[in-house]
Amino acid sequence: MSNITSQACLSDGVPGGPLFVGVYSTVFLVGLVLNLTALAVFFRHGKSRSHTVVYMTNLALTDLLLVLTLPLRVYYHLGFSIHLPWLCDIVGLVLLANMYGSIFLLACMCLDRCLAVSFPMSPRVCEARKKAPLVCLGVWVLTVGASLPAYISKRAEASAAAATNNASCFGNFPFYATQPVALASTLTVGFGLPLAVMLASSWGLLRAIGRSAAAAQTELVDSRKIRRMVATNLVIFLICFLPYHCMLALLYMYQKERPCPLLVTYWYSLMLACFNAMLDPLAYYFTTETFRRKMDVGAMRRMFPLHNSSSNEVQHKSRGPLNT
Repeated sequence: MSNITSQACLSDGVPGGPLFVGVYSTVFLVGLVLNLTALAVFFRHGKSRSHTVVYMTNLALTDLLLVLTLPLRVYYHLGFSIHLPWLCDIVGLVLLANMYGSIFLLACMCLDRCLAVSFPMSPRVCEARKKAPLVCLGVWVLTVGASLPAYISKRAEASAAAATNNASCFGNFPFYATQPVALASTLTVGFGLPLAVMLASSWGLLRAIGRSAAAAQTELVDSRKIRRMVATNLVIFLICFLPYHCMLALLYMYQKERPCPLLVTYWYSLMLACFNAMLDPLAYYFTTETFRRKMDVGAMRRMFPLHNSSSNEVQHKSRGPLNT
C-alpha cells in the first residue's frame, strides 16, 4: 500500500527536479566546510574546552555525518537509480539519528547555559555540568538505538516485497514513524520534551540575566548577545524540526488515504530538517564569543604569520569573564 502511493507520487516527478538537488548540494558544500572548520577550532583549543563546547563538538560531528550522506540524495534526485536498498536505509537511519541527536544536544546546550548562569556557585550544578561527555554518549546511544527499529522495519518491509522497484529509495511512506506507539514517543520524548526544556531553559536564562547586577555592565555580560543566542537557537530548532513532526501527525491522521500532496510535503519537511546541519555552525559563530574570537585569531595568524606574538597578546586581552 505504501509502495503504491509512493510510486504514484514519484510517477508525477514531484520529488525530483532542481529544488531538491540544489538544496541538498548547497547544504552539503556549505555544511561540510562549516562543520570541518568548527571541529578544527574545537579540537585545536581542546585544552580550554568548556562544557558547552563539548556539546558543540558532538553536534558538529553528527551534522558532519549527515552532510556526508547528502551526495547520495543528490544522485537520487537527479533521476539515477540506486541498486543498493540497504544503502538507502542506512542513509535514512543517519538522517533520523542526526535529527534527534541535534534535538537532544541543542536542548542540553540550552540547559547547560541556563544552569551555568542561574547557579554559578552551586557545587551540585558544577559536578553535573562536568558530566557533559557522558551526557553526549547517552545521546548517541539513545538516538542510534531509537532509530534502529525504523531501519529494521524498512528492511522487513523490503524483504516482504523483494521484487519492488528501488526507484523509491527516498520516497517511501514513513510507515514505522506513523505507528501509534512510535509516533507518540517521537512527538513527546523526541520533540516535545526537548522543546519544553529549551523553552524553560531559555526563560530561566533570560530571567537570571535580567536579575543579575552584572548584566548592566556590558564589559561582563552582554545581555543583547545572550538574547540573540537564545532567539537564534529557538528559531533554528523550530524551523528545522517543527514541520517534520507536524507532517508526521498529519500523515497519521490521513494514514488510510495517504494523499500524494501530503506525502510530498513530508519529503519537503525532511529536506528542511537537513538545513540544521548547515545552520548549527552559523549559530556557533554568531552566538558564541569564544568560537568567534578563536576562529578570527586563527585566521589572522595564517594571514599574518609574522605577528604571532602580538596576536597572542590581543587574544589574551580580549578574554572576558563570560566564556560560552
